[in-house]
Amino acid sequence: MELQDLYRDLILDHNRHPRNFGRLADPANHAQGHNPLCGDQLTVFVRLDGQTVSDIRFEGSGCAISTASASLMTEAVKGRDRAAIGTLYDKVHDLLTRRDTQADASLGKLAALSGVREFPARVKCASLCWHTLNAALSEGAATVSTE
Repeated sequence: MELQDLYRDLILDHNRHPRNFGRLADPANHAQGHNPLCGDQLTVFVRLDGQTVSDIRFEGSGCAISTASASLMTEAVKGRDRAAIGTLYDKVHDLLTRRDTQADASLGKLAALSGVREFPARVKCASLCWHTLNAALSEGAATVSTE
């Protein structure tokens, strides 16, 4: 099986069976995100233990890329501190937007998002959850849009 096939299967699995989906009771922070181009909407809920994300969940509706990206993101950031999440955000952003960026081992399953950059209209779908997480971590409660 080709690597791209494995990535596609991972995206489909996270879309059909999203991890950490649903409202988080008593979150420390939350933010809402909206992609007006394709209608993706989500809310990211974060519980913090100091600077570390002790729990994270999301809810909303969106395309397969948006849902899978949010699911993969929640798995990747749970247990990490704000600084590590910022570094991870930068790597994912580069992976989604820069053709010369190769996925490294530190991205783990997030490397599955590398194919999205071949479809520029879908980059906003994949990055919406990350922008929403940044808003939740910096503002506490906010709304972000990809436009």
